[in-house]
Amino acid sequence: MNITEILNWRYSTKEFDSTKKISNEDFKQVKSLLRMSPSSTNIQPWHFIIASTNEGKERITKGTQGFYQFNEAKVKDASHVIVFCARTDADQNYMLHLLDQEEKDGRYPNEEIKQMVFGARNIFANMHRYDYKDLQHWMEKQVYMNMGNLLLGVAALGIDALPMEGLDMKQIDEEFGLREKGFTAVGVVSLGYRKETDFNTPDKTPKSRLPEEEVITLV
Repeated sequence: MNITEILNWRYSTKEFDSTKKISNEDFKQVKSLLRMSPSSTNIQPWHFIIASTNEGKERITKGTQGFYQFNEAKVKDASHVIVFCARTDADQNYMLHLLDQEEKDGRYPNEEIKQMVFGARNIFANMHRYDYKDLQHWMEKQVYMNMGNLLLGVAALGIDALPMEGLDMKQIDEEFGLREKGFTAVGVVSLGYRKETDFNTPDKTPKSRLPEEEVITLV
């Protein structure tokens, strides 16, 4: 695998081929990318709504009406569309749920380490809850980290993607009852395969990045 080649191959796909679908085998790997993404203190403050049917994608397009209609086709023509949702809180019930799952997965060799990790996770969460007063924003950062992880991972699978914030997230929250479940939509990623007519493919619209010497400092 050549990471540089993959990075130059991937781009924000503007036009999906609606006749091409992600295989079941590749979709399993997509789900693994979502579940196995890193997060601060392993807090995993996310939920994902994945639409692959026309009915499911139609529900997501309710967030692409009016001002956001330029993204409607990018949802409808994609193979799969993922709504990235962030938790709106991380209360003690959720913290204990995480701890219980980690114990079931054999993460802790002894009770002392288990309690040390539990305490550290709560310290960081409370720091953002009470001191910085940005707990939800902190959790949303973890969701965006997941999104970046997904974009590179699917590119390695030869799957195109388009991350989007240009949707009415409140409308999506209401459509899926997210706020009542303790979540809110923060972004959407469409997955599928590019059309040859897409103006934004790297061969038609070359990538542009700031030079290495400007963005990297070696010390």
